[in-house]
Amino acid sequence: MSMTSNVVKVGIADLKITRAPEILRTSGLGSCVGVVVFDHSQRIAGMSHVMLPDSHLSKRDDLNEMKYADTAIDLLIDSLLHDGARAYALKAKIAGGAQMFSFSTSNDLLRVGHRNIEAVKQRLSHHRIPIIAEDVGGNSGRTIEFFPDTGILKVRTVNMGEKEI
Repeated sequence: MSMTSNVVKVGIADLKITRAPEILRTSGLGSCVGVVVFDHSQRIAGMSHVMLPDSHLSKRDDLNEMKYADTAIDLLIDSLLHDGARAYALKAKIAGGAQMFSFSTSNDLLRVGHRNIEAVKQRLSHHRIPIIAEDVGGNSGRTIEFFPDTGILKVRTVNMGEKEI
């Protein structure tokens, strides 16, 4: 019998739901924010790779709801509840939201990482889901893995090593 866990990869502007012993992973988090919402005792978790803060910025008719904080988190929560998670037991961990480039202007529109972090926090707060751990900001890219059986989020940051939150 194999003890290895399957890794479920979450792409950019994507979201996935899984149960232990599977592991959720997303890479390429620069200004994007990786959002993990989970019900620990049910061992079910969902991960979203949020690219932008607000779907109202889109001018497209065929909106990718997994791309924006305001729509992706709603979709993530609905999917978790549909698959057996309990609303009162949901908790969140987030990582990412780096400022990958420096600008000489104070224009807030260019601070996408910061805006993504604020939008994710606002949407989770709207749903009354506590953020129990976070590794956000800075100016380095990250890869994250979430383990639904332990509730551990492993964060690998470029040139800064790995930590568990």
